[in-house]
Amino acid sequence: MVSIPRGFRDFPPPFMILRKRIMSRIEEVFKRYGFDPFETPALEYWETVKGKLGEEAESRLMFIFPDFLSKEWYTLRYELTFPLARYMAMHPETPLPFKRYHIGRVWRHEEPQRGRYREFWQCDADVVGSPYPEADAEVISLNIEVMREFGFRDFTVKLNDRRLLTGVFEEELGISNPIPVYRSIDKLDKIGEEGVRADLLSKGMHEDLVDRIMGLISKRGKFYEIAEDLGSIRNEAVSEALKHLEEIFSIVGDERLVFDLSLVRGLEYYTGPVFETVVREPRIGSLAGGGRYDRLIGMYSNRDVPATGVSVGVERLIDAGLELGIFDLDERSYVQVFVVSVRRDSWRYAWRVAEMLRREGFYVSLDLMRRSQSSQREYARKLGAKIVAFVGPKEEESRTVTLYTEQTRMTVDLKEVVGSVKKLLSQS
Repeated sequence: MVSIPRGFRDFPPPFMILRKRIMSRIEEVFKRYGFDPFETPALEYWETVKGKLGEEAESRLMFIFPDFLSKEWYTLRYELTFPLARYMAMHPETPLPFKRYHIGRVWRHEEPQRGRYREFWQCDADVVGSPYPEADAEVISLNIEVMREFGFRDFTVKLNDRRLLTGVFEEELGISNPIPVYRSIDKLDKIGEEGVRADLLSKGMHEDLVDRIMGLISKRGKFYEIAEDLGSIRNEAVSEALKHLEEIFSIVGDERLVFDLSLVRGLEYYTGPVFETVVREPRIGSLAGGGRYDRLIGMYSNRDVPATGVSVGVERLIDAGLELGIFDLDERSYVQVFVVSVRRDSWRYAWRVAEMLRREGFYVSLDLMRRSQSSQREYARKLGAKIVAFVGPKEEESRTVTLYTEQTRMTVDLKEVVGSVKKLLSQS
């Protein structure tokens, strides 16, 4: 049986046209915010990546394999941030701030499910070099602008700070290794509060401690209200986090940005603000997310460089948009004009018409199968061509073309075809 690996997908033209259109519009938003394009290899040396992404990612989720020729070990690109960190370590002369966007495939060895695949695209934008809240505010604002670009309305950007988590869980609650706690909390959207409570208790935590944790992560809403609710929890880490967050909230000023103490983000390299974007419906997980990672570049170069960024998940964005009716798959082909040869002996004239339109920038196709006129028309209909151009002995003799749309039929001189096609397309 012919098949493809689990978690990988084929994309026929209607899906690919939609994906390219969406990624192009995301790219335009990135460019409006002053970010420049960037690319890295799909493969990285395993030794370069090892120890950077945390135990769960490196033991369960990464594609790691040897090259039987060179005997080197490689890993497929797990996400787009650590290749950027590696690049910055290799190129310390890069002018700062370095604002780059990267749109590319990544691979994760996860169990395939709705909104989660083993091969998928990310659209990342990062600011390297700035430790200030302005940089975090910019990538969060960019995130919000992407959601607006596509007409998403009922969405929330949840914001927290890893330093706040450190100050609360390590210094206030005395949890020496909070990573297992973070992993439990990170499952909140999937298993609910009772599930998180049960998960924490299963790790041997005392019930009183679990109650305090659950009380803290239930706090979400306006920044000043949540900051006040923290009450007496005021150590250095908490104070630094709240000061940084206050500036972000004052800069962004969007009511869809909310302070949420349950947000932890899974990757261990985050050092400051972290955020995720979710829609109320469908419940598909985060559509975008990111945060500050001031020590990741230092793992490669022994020189810490502050950085922050956002990653937009194309797959979930599309899945959610299709379910909400924001996107559709109506465009089945790029073809604008299909040239039909009424008879076989008119084919060279059809070719000439097609070439003339292509030189003017139109997307044109014509029969390559020596089909009958009716079969050509049916094929053009299936493609969704907006204009069907008929040429036969009569048109060839008079140097004309007969143009059909759903509303119009006209025969025009060959010299007028370009203008007529342009006008008809503008009306469609």
